[in-house]
Amino acid sequence: MAVSRRLFLTATTATTATALAASGTSLAPAHAAPSAGGPAYRIPISPGDSAEELVRKASLVRPTQRQLAWQALEKTAFLHFGVNTFTGLEWGSGEEDPELFQPVGLDTDQWARALRDGGFKLAILTVKHHDGFVLYPTRYTDHSVASSSWAGGRGDVLRSFADSMRRHGIKVGVYVSPADENQFLHGVYANGSPRAEHTVPALVDGDGRTGRDLPAFTLPATDYGAHMLNQLYEVLTEYGPVDEVWFDGAQGHIPPDKVEKYDWDSWYALIRALAPDATIAVSGPDVRWVGNEGGLAREDEWSVVPVKEKEYGRTDYALAYDAPDQGSRDALLKARETATHLQWWPAECDVSIRPGWFYHEDQQPKSVEQLTDIWFRSVGRNSVLLLNIPPDQRGLLPDADVARLREFRERVEAELPEDLAEGARVTHGPGVRTLDLGRPVEVDRVRLAEDVRRGQQIEAYVVEAEVDGGWTAVAGQGVMGASRILPLPAPVTARRWRVRITASRARARVAAFRLYRSRI
Repeated sequence: MAVSRRLFLTATTATTATALAASGTSLAPAHAAPSAGGPAYRIPISPGDSAEELVRKASLVRPTQRQLAWQALEKTAFLHFGVNTFTGLEWGSGEEDPELFQPVGLDTDQWARALRDGGFKLAILTVKHHDGFVLYPTRYTDHSVASSSWAGGRGDVLRSFADSMRRHGIKVGVYVSPADENQFLHGVYANGSPRAEHTVPALVDGDGRTGRDLPAFTLPATDYGAHMLNQLYEVLTEYGPVDEVWFDGAQGHIPPDKVEKYDWDSWYALIRALAPDATIAVSGPDVRWVGNEGGLAREDEWSVVPVKEKEYGRTDYALAYDAPDQGSRDALLKARETATHLQWWPAECDVSIRPGWFYHEDQQPKSVEQLTDIWFRSVGRNSVLLLNIPPDQRGLLPDADVARLREFRERVEAELPEDLAEGARVTHGPGVRTLDLGRPVEVDRVRLAEDVRRGQQIEAYVVEAEVDGGWTAVAGQGVMGASRILPLPAPVTARRWRVRITASRARARVAAFRLYRSRI
């Protein structure tokens, strides 16, 4: 195998980052070190830090360009599709006959059209779920589409998906399950193998890549970790640009004495090298799981949170993942003894349009009202909504779901139609932004955004309208973040409006102050 580059990485995070930097490949921000006392994506803390020092450090945490671009998506799509679609299971065993996979009507352009019409800009496909069945003809297992007679054994769902999404202007994301029931059955997953250096890609008999000038990487991994690295290499080098790689942290349904310690550092390093612009979520350094599968963010959802590092470089919550408060001053103090860093780690809210993650004929999609409520409580609370829409056994998104996606987009557009503050005269004072609309206007929705390029600083604010010659509070909240949407209890008519910051960690700037009258 001709090799254009080798990266020799050891198990330690510091050496990994150093080796990558020396090779010209950046691992940032997975383990980026802060500059001395300055703003950074991740800033170390210690148990001896005072409350004031913790707040000061939190005020210095900044998002990466990768994270800013992800936040701007607002909502992304998940597509759970695989052999479970044909067995009716949510979590397979790895023993399924690949012949069961027969999506004879597969039309990923139909998926893309439906997602585009639903307002999605990125979609994530379950390239491999926990059962280990792979939706492209991988070289490293027979448990894949290549072992099905569908499409004459030449089917490739990932190829079709990636091409269709890009053709319709949608970014491509991939989910590759860390858990793999089939590889457990084959003695690879959770076999107790020690970490050792593995060169990726590992060429196999008849490998069409033989003799090509391939970038190669030497990375520490278990037997299964190397299996994952080789599959990630295929996905990230043979299917065009990938914009998001999505991991969960699930372990396989295997005996309790069998555990696979995932080689997160090596997986992250490979992704950063091959897809440097890809967001790594939610068992990843860029994006965190909100803590529930209902699509709901906390009332005050901080993007700057205390974290700790688990085995092999995985970022983890310093507090319980379902704690009601992750980033306030109290939370920073509470986490001081266990956290190693304060990190920009924004929340993603995942939920399925149907009760299950995979398609089940007897289930129906959520109502427009349910989806809209979820949207307000995710996108409207400084988070990104990840909505799962599972293809059916034909290989199509069900008609009811396609219609619901369009209705959902139309409903959101009706909730927030034209911005009534467009063209308003804007004045600024210390911690205050005032709008003069030129005439009285009825408003029942307010949308705000902090300039998070400068960090997340705002801890409390109030929205006020000038009514009968005096300023009246009409809404207020703690966190603003990159996106905050406040439905007013009742419409308010006023010419002049203002948002006033009442508590902040450092100097803050309101980036957006928009007013709406819903059409609902």
